[in-house]
Amino acid sequence: MRSATSTARKSPLTALLKVLAALLGVVLLGALGPAAAQARPAQAEAAATGLHISDGRLLEGNGNDFVMRGVNHAHTWYPGETQSLADIKAFGANTVRVVLSDGHRWTRNGPDEVAGIIDDCKTNRLICVLEVHDTTGYGEDAAAGTLDHAADYWISLKDVLAGQEDYVVINIGNEPWGNTDPAGWTAPTTAAVQKLRGAGFAHTIMVDAPNWGQDWQGVMRANAQAVYDADTTGNLIFSIHMYSVYNTAQAVTDYLNAFVDAGLPLLIGEFGGPADQWGDPDEDTMMATAEQLGLGYLAWSWSGNTDPILDLAIDFDPSRLSSWGERIFHGANGIAQTSQEATVFGGGGNPDDTQAPTAPGTPTASAVTATSATLTWPAATDNVAIAGYDVVRVSGGTETAVASSTTSGVTVTGLTADTAYSFAVYARDAAGNRSARSAAVSVTTDKSTPTPGVGCSVGYRVVGDWPGGFQGEITIRNTGATAINGWNLGFAFANGQTVSNMWGGTATQSGATVSVAPAGYTAAIAANGSVTVGFTGTRSTTNAAPTAFTLSGNTCTTA
Repeated sequence: MRSATSTARKSPLTALLKVLAALLGVVLLGALGPAAAQARPAQAEAAATGLHISDGRLLEGNGNDFVMRGVNHAHTWYPGETQSLADIKAFGANTVRVVLSDGHRWTRNGPDEVAGIIDDCKTNRLICVLEVHDTTGYGEDAAAGTLDHAADYWISLKDVLAGQEDYVVINIGNEPWGNTDPAGWTAPTTAAVQKLRGAGFAHTIMVDAPNWGQDWQGVMRANAQAVYDADTTGNLIFSIHMYSVYNTAQAVTDYLNAFVDAGLPLLIGEFGGPADQWGDPDEDTMMATAEQLGLGYLAWSWSGNTDPILDLAIDFDPSRLSSWGERIFHGANGIAQTSQEATVFGGGGNPDDTQAPTAPGTPTASAVTATSATLTWPAATDNVAIAGYDVVRVSGGTETAVASSTTSGVTVTGLTADTAYSFAVYARDAAGNRSARSAAVSVTTDKSTPTPGVGCSVGYRVVGDWPGGFQGEITIRNTGATAINGWNLGFAFANGQTVSNMWGGTATQSGATVSVAPAGYTAAIAANGSVTVGFTGTRSTTNAAPTAFTLSGNTCTTA
């Protein structure tokens, strides 16, 4: 869905969005049904090796159910970010979808490079979904390539891909049709699948939907059975991309349940959460429903978006997760809670392993600042192996996931100054068994007070707006001679605006008054240095900028 030069989401025209409810509720209603599902030939499933489809489910070669939990990584535009797969794995992902180019639009990723990516995936115990991005928006974007050209690219890599059926899924082409005549998607998709099968590929093949991946006109949903039946191996999975078209729970659940009810394999191959000018995707329902139905999901994207609102990690730095990254990795139904490593890597996801790890020891806190704290704890034990730890904030009877780690320590960031917290830890093994909760540790963060005499300047600007919403950016500059370590920004909106999502800080709003605590990576501001926080918000007709700002109680000038 993304390109190296533009990360603006491609959306249906405004006039078409006005009929979204009808399209999702009427045009798509009944396009698939239980009666549409057809059993695959027994010989096709019997001959399956490696990752394969059976009864609408993605299975490993040993028959173990495999549910993708991972993210997208824009390799073709950032080939130097070789640490990314290890960082993605460290947060618990079991799959990574890797952006490649067949040379039509961007620099071609050749056989040696692709072989290296596969080796990197295997080293990091990740299932590797490889996709050609050049096809994005074909029929509407004149620069896009064809699925046939993408199929030829995969055939040129056959020697590299042969024997990797346990580890690699081939996603023929990313979002291979735009919003112009999306019915044209069906024939070339079928032909590309058959071309790869004719060339001898036995891998699981993934196909993306039209309408820039979102299938809001229901073409893939209506034709999925026919496309599936055209693959005589039955080893085909469909991928829906969920962004602002899927801004209601009903839109999400209707689409996902339609495929499950029809017995057709599906995953969410891309999705976003932060709002934009076309709507606010309902990522909570996407993740909850995927977990309920046992469907895979792959969040967009690790890093490198031109507009960083969808970066899970800022500047490819795993210590600087955005609020979107925190949601994906540590939130409810997130990767840390739900991911199980593929059994092909040995010891992971063993269905016979039902024994939970022992509880970790009581954590201790150190290096406590106004916005972060480092926690360490005595390791848990397990009959097989510990896969990782989940750290939760405990408040009464409520738990909130805040961090995960593959070691017995982690630094929790994004905390509020001068605030009491209680943290505890769970251990989990590769089969998904979770320990009892550890005892809790109490932590009170430092007061956020700038060095006396430090000056500040604040710049506020609207980056973009749309009916009912906008994106803003706040730059805080330390105009003094000494560093600021920890801060709290205060301001007030004049026209009823509200902050709905923020990165670089955590916003608390009461009426018009907004208080912003820094993220771990924005807490320190060097002398004459600056940090920037961004946010999306709601607005009415008028959207005036705030006129006064304070930094930890000190009045700032405006820039």
